[in-house]
Order: sequence, then structure tokens, then C-alpha cells
Amino acid sequence: MRVLLTGASGFLGRHTRPVLERHYGSDNVVAVSSRDADLIDPAQVDRLLATVTPDVIVHLAGYSGGIGANAAFPADFYHRNTLLTAHMFEAAARHRIGKLIYPMGGCSYPADAVSPIAEDSLWRGFPQAESAGYSAAKMLGTVAAVSYRKQHGLNATVIVPGNMYGEFDNFSHTDSHVVPAMIRRYHEAMLDGAPSVEMWGSGRPRRDFVYAGDVAATIPFFIEHYPEPGPLNIASGRGVSIRELATTIAGCVGFSGEICWDDSKPDGQMEKIFSVARLETLGLSCPTELHAGLARTISWFATNYAARGDGLRL
Repeated sequence: MRVLLTGASGFLGRHTRPVLERHYGSDNVVAVSSRDADLIDPAQVDRLLATVTPDVIVHLAGYSGGIGANAAFPADFYHRNTLLTAHMFEAAARHRIGKLIYPMGGCSYPADAVSPIAEDSLWRGFPQAESAGYSAAKMLGTVAAVSYRKQHGLNATVIVPGNMYGEFDNFSHTDSHVVPAMIRRYHEAMLDGAPSVEMWGSGRPRRDFVYAGDVAATIPFFIEHYPEPGPLNIASGRGVSIRELATTIAGCVGFSGEICWDDSKPDGQMEKIFSVARLETLGLSCPTELHAGLARTISWFATNYAARGDGLRL
């Protein structure tokens, strides 16, 4: 089986590539990133598939960023991700690809969805406004999976990872998500000997954090044993408060100062936890406990922070 992995240099891609290579053999996995092909250009997508001739495509390529970037450039996030979705599904059908795996984010669920958020909540409300351009573009993958299956027989499956964290994440000051942002903040506070760190909000909101390596480990199953379009949540199903997350990360980093909460700042959605009922019926789970996953991530970050390299986007 020949597998094409797009977005191979991205966060989930760097966790997924070794999983696919172990499972199918490194010679049978072709990993590409934006340096190899511009997948917004349909001619380059077509040329890539004609050259690689894959049996399976794991299409992780996407244009993503933190809430600040999404709020500032919503049209870019909508336009680029819509094209990345549309061109790959069209080319996969034309080249008669045997299987296509496509991820969308949990941010595509309605902003007012009740936790635990089940897959049938999708399309029952508008996503969080700040990231709606990205979220709406990605959720079009669910329409594509059904449409191309019906008209062309394309066996595509949409997966929905929860709030992922892990090695290779984006640790930028200006464009990172909550886990990498906290890790860097506490690490730098510890290095500077700062007596305290300020966090926005009350710390009461609860989120569902999933180790990216656990998400990657499920992908061979969906390639080989899941002929449905989805979507299907891949998450821990466990809620963790932002306050608990902050305390855990500070402990793992070694920061012993005070954590100050500015509750004049907004909390956002109070609870966002994903239902894993469908995942569990398949005999799958995301077993990495939060503390263990954070410890791995922090160890990787500390090593690469000292070297100022390996994609930290500092």
C-alpha cells in the first residue's frame, strides 16, 4: 500500500509520519509539505498524485494559526482551506484513490454546543466567531466526503481531533494555542526568576486535551477498517480546567512562583469536551494521561528552546 501524507512538516504530520512508516514501511510512505507542492494550485495537486500514484492519501495539509491570526485574517483562512479541501477531494476522485483521510478541528462545532459534544452536533449552529473562516472551511470536508462518495465512490473519512498538544507544536508568543503558550510562558518565567505569572480569565473553563501522538496512532485503523465518511471525534473525552492545566504545566516546567488570574479578562466558552462514544465502540482510545503527555512535550520544548530551532517558531 502506497500512502501520500500531506502536511508532513506540520504539527500532526510530524507525529503521523513515523506511525505510517512503521505500519506500511518507510519506502511506501511519501511525505510532502508546502516546500514540495502548493496544494492550493489544482495543477500541482494533480501532478503530485500522478507522480506519487498513491493508494491512500492522508491529507493533513492546512492553513492554521492561533485565535489572533484567525481574527486578523479570516478571509485568508477561509479561502486557503476551502481550496485545500476542494482540490484534493476532486483530484482524489479523478485519480481513483482507494482511501482519503481528512481532519477537521473541533472548533468547527457550534459555539453553543453542549458538552460532551457529539458528532451529530455539527451544522446545528455557528462556530466560534473569531475562527469561523477556518472552521467553516474545514467542516466543508464533511460535505465533500459524502458528496464524492455518492457520485464517485471515493472512500473518504473525516476525523475530528480534540485540542491537540505535543512535540512539534507552535510555541510562538503571538500565534500559539493554550498548552504551548503556557509551556513557553512558565519556562521563560522560570529562566528569568520571575516571582509570578499572570493568566487571563478565571481559570474555570474546561477543555478536552488530547496528545497528538494518540491521534496519529489511530490513523492506520481508519485507513484499513473504517469505510464510513464520519465525522468521528478523536479525543480524550476528559475535561480539564484551565486552572488545573496551568498548575500542572507549572509543576512540570519547574516554575514555583505565583499564578495570578485576571478575571476581568474573558473566559470564552466555559466547557468544551468531546464525546468519544463512537471512538470507543471501535475499540479505540487516546490513552496518554495529561501529565505524561505534557512531560514529553515540555522535555522536547526545553531541548529545542535552548537550541532555538526545530520549528518552535519563536
